[in-house]
Amino acid sequence: MPISPLGPRLAWVVQAIFENPGVTVTADDDPAATLRYAVIPSLERARFLLPLASPRVTAAALLAYNALRPPKVRAGRAAVGLLARVGLLGLTRAPVLSVHGGPLLPEFLAEQLGQERLHAAIGVRPPDPHHKPTLQLFDDAGRPRGYAKIGWNNGTRAMVRAEAATLAGLPTGGGFPPAPRLRLHTRWQGREIAVIEPMPRTVKRVRDPENPRVDTVLAVARRGGPATDPVPVTGLIATWRRRAAGADPRIHPFIDALDVDLRLEFGDWHGDWVPWNMARHRGGLLVWDWENRAAGVPVGFDVAHLAFQTALSTHGRPAADCARSADAALAEHGPRLGLDPVRQRYVADAYLVELWLRTHELSAGGAGWNPKLHPALLDVLTARSAASRDVPRARR
Repeated sequence: MPISPLGPRLAWVVQAIFENPGVTVTADDDPAATLRYAVIPSLERARFLLPLASPRVTAAALLAYNALRPPKVRAGRAAVGLLARVGLLGLTRAPVLSVHGGPLLPEFLAEQLGQERLHAAIGVRPPDPHHKPTLQLFDDAGRPRGYAKIGWNNGTRAMVRAEAATLAGLPTGGGFPPAPRLRLHTRWQGREIAVIEPMPRTVKRVRDPENPRVDTVLAVARRGGPATDPVPVTGLIATWRRRAAGADPRIHPFIDALDVDLRLEFGDWHGDWVPWNMARHRGGLLVWDWENRAAGVPVGFDVAHLAFQTALSTHGRPAADCARSADAALAEHGPRLGLDPVRQRYVADAYLVELWLRTHELSAGGAGWNPKLHPALLDVLTARSAASRDVPRARR
């Protein structure tokens, strides 16, 4: 697919979505193009591709779900959205991306979803083989019609398949958080695609984003049911050893060190329990991005994950500091999770092993290593093992 020179941030997204033999993408404003997108804020620092189908659609792409954004981002989007609504987006001097030819993904999705046309607003993230382009779909009236996630390499295709399967079987009731449901799971031009229904328009950004919402974590872990009896960790260890076959041999001593005579409550985890995957809605919580959901893990993994990932992604802290944040969160919330101090430390160490294995599996699937987590997690586990060897050997 011919592409005129673009910055690396934009080029990978364009290729993942539009790469087809009959498609050409150019960084110019061609009124005759099949699709046109305003690039916000620039080609080099692109963060968002705004469909230029009509002022109504462009404004909707900026203003829909703006209550989920941080205040500064919300204000900026509102201002540009108002300009778009009155046809004055040109005042921003945003460059334009023109897409020529076909077949094109938005056309395919419109046909599959029974819509005459759909327009895609596209988020742009830094180049990363773990990232999946996400298309927010609007109809001609500017109404949200869904979110499309695009798997474009082996690792991300597997993640899209996993989310589609999870959404098809989520429980309801018992405190389990509602989630936008699956509208479509399909394949097109080598891509794996899941379209999730749009969120309610009234969703709002969560308050106190570092609060893990323990009651909801427990409802997820127990699938809306009652607590289950603690069981030995042997099943977890066996699963890890199978997943670690052929992996970096440095992980095996850490798995062996956690093969102890200890009982824990096991259950599900969301797998990416972070504030940017949840919203306030009708006095409760709406939760999305279920692609990393798994069963058979120690209760408390989601609490550790929120603390670790918030420190890593929001505060930019190194992996060792993030691990200490996970320790602190489990110490604070452990009693409500049924974890005494010994089990809190076990769950924290187990979470770090699980996170490394997940990173390894993404790499093996073609997504490459996350440099924030490898080899940093192995170094963190080495330091923690050297600092503390008090994991009990007696049954508890």
